[in-house]
Amino acid sequence: MGALTGLKILDFSTLLPGPYATLVMADMGAEVISVAAPDRTDLVTEWPPLIKGSEDENGKGITAAAAWLGRNKKSIFVNLKTPEGIEAIRRLVMPEEDGGGGFDIILEQFRPGVMDRLGIGYEALSEVNPALIFCSLTGYGQTGPMAMKAGHDINYMSRSGNMNQAGRKETGPILTNMQVADVAVGSMNSVVSIFAAVNYRNNPGEGPHLDVEMTDGTIPFNGMDGASWLGGGEAPERESQMLNGGGAYDFYETADGRHMSVGSLEPKFFADLCRGLELDAKADKTQIRQRFREKTLSEWCEIFSGLDACAEPVLTMEEMRDDEQVKARGMLPMVEIPERGIYVQQLGNPMKLSKCPVEYRHAGYPAGRHTEEILKKLGFSDKEIDMIRK
Repeated sequence: MGALTGLKILDFSTLLPGPYATLVMADMGAEVISVAAPDRTDLVTEWPPLIKGSEDENGKGITAAAAWLGRNKKSIFVNLKTPEGIEAIRRLVMPEEDGGGGFDIILEQFRPGVMDRLGIGYEALSEVNPALIFCSLTGYGQTGPMAMKAGHDINYMSRSGNMNQAGRKETGPILTNMQVADVAVGSMNSVVSIFAAVNYRNNPGEGPHLDVEMTDGTIPFNGMDGASWLGGGEAPERESQMLNGGGAYDFYETADGRHMSVGSLEPKFFADLCRGLELDAKADKTQIRQRFREKTLSEWCEIFSGLDACAEPVLTMEEMRDDEQVKARGMLPMVEIPERGIYVQQLGNPMKLSKCPVEYRHAGYPAGRHTEEILKKLGFSDKEIDMIRK
């Protein structure tokens, strides 16, 4: 039994935000079917490299990204522009007692109105199953003047005001290679919203439509500086605030060209920082920067290993993989590639539940792998299945 055993989710999303949201829930026991199309481009399924040894009899393999985001899920091909394809979705959503699949949670990532035009929007499918929870995940929401615009993580973070105070005065905003709006906002807000909707559904018995907007979710990331400005304080600027380089909280280059991160905000941590640097307790940032350049990263790691200074190294991916804390937390599990008998190391699930821990049952399958198996259970003939998947 997983924490979410019994939840049945249809995932119509691509790229990162939606698939990561359903990955988190699949690891926790939810049954997830990814609905794909052979001719619908998804960067994830093409993101190199292919996993060596994952090729099927036709020579088609699976990328490491797809094997990660498809973990613990099944996948079917459905042509949503045909009556047969729409009927397949309706039957999947139909309650089990009525002969359907009982998938009463949907996550979709189309632009507003697309699911409605296809005939499988919230209103239409709620008639099939009133308990349906329908999560729409978009960049700019279901309403407002920008609702129909396309966007990506960099755009949502920029429009939220966050990037205007991030980076350096001389260079402006800085790319981090972290999809903050996609994962921390889009994925996790979808998960939280679905959990809340399940609890709500347990009371009146009907499922709501969830409008998860990634730009909405980045607004609170302005944090205390944003709240202070709204309350009458000064607008935050780059390298002027406590958390964006205006104080000791920053990155510092070492003698060997590596970097240390310093989060010594509280007085007791700053005192230990100065102790490790052999500086006066009132040292300024220039002194701190100069002192860090006098020793290598490994030397500073040794010095701060015995101090409570919130000073830690900026690790490479290789160093992170070999880090004892990461190993102890089980955050890089080896997961089996189904039907191939090989394993691949993947990014783990951060959820830790003592009574029902997450499981890594299998990595992702190639897209569409379970089409025939699932549709036959719903009563479709071979001819109908061929029409649905084309």
